[in-house]
This record gives sequence, structure tokens and C-alpha cells, in this order.
Amino acid sequence: MTFTNEEGQLDKEELTYNRQDFWSTTSNKQLNFVQHIRTMLKITGKAAVVVPDNVLFEGGAGETIRKKLLQNTDLHTILRLPTGIFYKQGVKANVMFFDNKPAAEQTWTKEIWFYDFRTNIHFTLKKNPLQFADLEEFIACYRPKNRHERKETWSEDNPEGRWRRFLIDEILARDKTSLDIFWLKDKSLADLDNLPEPDELALEIIENLEAALEGFREIVGKLAEG
Repeated sequence: MTFTNEEGQLDKEELTYNRQDFWSTTSNKQLNFVQHIRTMLKITGKAAVVVPDNVLFEGGAGETIRKKLLQNTDLHTILRLPTGIFYKQGVKANVMFFDNKPAAEQTWTKEIWFYDFRTNIHFTLKKNPLQFADLEEFIACYRPKNRHERKETWSEDNPEGRWRRFLIDEILARDKTSLDIFWLKDKSLADLDNLPEPDELALEIIENLEAALEGFREIVGKLAEG
């Protein structure tokens, strides 16, 4: 099984990779990364790939790649990650779990299970870092020993459930075959009492500013080189 992510470092120029084993030609590094991982898998290979949100909703090549991924692999799970767990604050990422499959006429993906581990969840790198225990509910829902025995925690009676299934027909009917799906209400928008503690907010602001400064330094460095 392959576990990996894409660092997304700045390049002097945006490169468009034209590979015969890619489904679509694009300069989007994250989309190329997903295509590259898929080409590396054996027929029975499995992958868990960390991707930013744009991979889930971007049009054009993004839509083409998502449709091909649904067609040629069993894209069975998407874990929506919270911000505050990476070295750069504000990064919105997801983990896409898919099993490679041999060429076939039918679409291999029949349903996708989403776990919303983002809405109303707050982490910081130092004071409140992500712990393994925080993922125990997702692991239980995922059912790694037999994922075909999964049960939703979301329902009409439990709209706060974080584990929800969407059938392939529902996915294909979405604009641009978007996989950017969420259903939980952000309580911080309506309930001020649900906001993080002031010191947590202050740390997040500091980390966001540090990440922005780091980005500006990289840009200045590239300009100086060019």
C-alpha cells in the first residue's frame, strides 16, 4: 500500500507534463501527482494520497482526472482533514483512498464514504496537536479488516454524524463531478460560544502570519534567482 503526499514547492516555471500514461495534460502539480501515483500501482495496488481541496473540485483537467479515477479505480474513501496539522497553517487537505483495478467497461467505484474530520474541529501544531486517539473514530468507521461492513453515523435523525456514504450516481450528477462534499454546519459561524479559546486563536494567527512570511521569502528568493 502506498502512503504519500505532495509537498507543493514553488518552481521557477509551471511545467505541463505530457505523458502517455496520464489521463490529462495539465500544469497542476497536485493533479499530476495523483495521476503519477496511480501509474505506479500494480493492478491490485492500494493507495492513500494526501491532496489539497482543489483536486476535489477543480474543473477542466481536474474533472477529467476525477472521472477517470472513478472509472479505473475503486475510490472508496475520502477523509477531510482539519487545518492546523501541517507545517503550514491554513492548508486544507484530504486523504483519498483508492484501490487500483484492471481495465473494464464498468465504473469500478460504486460508492464513496466521506469522513468529515474538519468541520468544528480545531488543532494547532504546538498547543493542541493532532493525536492518534483523535483518529480512532475514523478508523472504527473505516473498518480496515472488512470495509464492506461499514455503517453510516450520519442520518436524518443524526445530522451531526461525520461518516456518510454517497452513491456513484450522486457523485456523477454533481457539477464537474466535484468530490468537495460537506454537510455539517460550521457552528462557529452561528455560535460564538463554540469558538476556540483566545490563546488558540492567537497561536493560529501567529502561525498563519509565519506561513505567509515564509511564502513571501520563497517568492523573493525565486525573483532574486531569476
